[in-house]
Amino acid sequence: MKRREFLKASIAVPALAGLSCASTQNQGGTAARSGGAREYYELREYHLKSEAERGLVDGYLSKALIPSLNRRGCEPVGVFAQQERPGAPAPGEVNDPRSVLVLIPYSALSAFPSVLAGLDADTEYLAAGAEYLQSPLTRPAFLRIDSWLLQAFAGMPKVELPPYCRARKPRLFELRTYESHSEVKARKKVEMFNRGEIQLMREVGLGPIFYGQGLIGGNLPSLTYLLSAESTDAHEQHWRAFRAHPAWERMKNDPQYADTVSKISHRFLVPAPYSQI
Repeated sequence: MKRREFLKASIAVPALAGLSCASTQNQGGTAARSGGAREYYELREYHLKSEAERGLVDGYLSKALIPSLNRRGCEPVGVFAQQERPGAPAPGEVNDPRSVLVLIPYSALSAFPSVLAGLDADTEYLAAGAEYLQSPLTRPAFLRIDSWLLQAFAGMPKVELPPYCRARKPRLFELRTYESHSEVKARKKVEMFNRGEIQLMREVGLGPIFYGQGLIGGNLPSLTYLLSAESTDAHEQHWRAFRAHPAWERMKNDPQYADTVSKISHRFLVPAPYSQI
C-alpha cells in the first residue's frame, strides 16, 4: 500500500471542507502562549546517499513542496541541515550531515491526509517537482524518508517564532528528543513541560519553536522539541541560565517527575536558505 493511501485509510477522521494546515503563524514576537487548538506536526527526515542529491531535494522542497503546502495554509514550514561543529559529538548528540529535516504544521489531524492527497492534484506542484518526483531507479533523489507524527503540547499549542527567526537573521536550532521507559512516565514528562518547563525556557531565552508528543514513528514513547538562538554562544548562555534557575531546581527534584526520561538525543541544526522557520 502506498504511503498516502495508508494515511488516508488509517487516520479515520473526516476531512472537513476547507480544512487546511496550521495556517496562522505567530506574528507578534513570541506572544502565542497556551490555549487554543493544538497543532499536529510531521517531522520528516530525508536521508541522502551523498551530497549530490542535496540540490535536487532542496529544489523540490523550495520550488514545489513548500509553495504547495503554503497554498493549503501550511506555514511556517521549516527545513534544516546539520550544523558543522568542531570536535567529537557529545554524548547523545546526533551528527548526520547527509540528512534534511522538514517540519510541517497542520491545524488538525484530519488535515494531514487531506493535504497529502491534495498534492497529487496540484498541477503547479507536479510541474515544479517533476525532476525530483520522476527520478529514475538508477539515480534516486534520496535513500529513504523517516517520518514522525507529533501533537503539540497544551502549554505551547502552536509554532512560535522569535523575532530573529521571523526576520530570517543568522540563527541555529537544537532538536531534542526524550524517550521514556513507560507511557505513564512519558505523559508525566509532558505534564512537567506544560506546568512550568516551557515557560522557563521562554524566560531564559532558549527560544522554543515547538513541542510535540510522539504519536507515530520510531522509539516511542517520546517527545520532541526545537529550541533556537542567534548564535552558539548565546544558546550555551541560555542553557546555563536555565540549569541554574531555582525554578528548574524545584521541578527536576519534584518526586512525581522522577525517572520520566530514559534517553535523550539531540542535534544541532541550521536553516536552509528558504526555510520559513
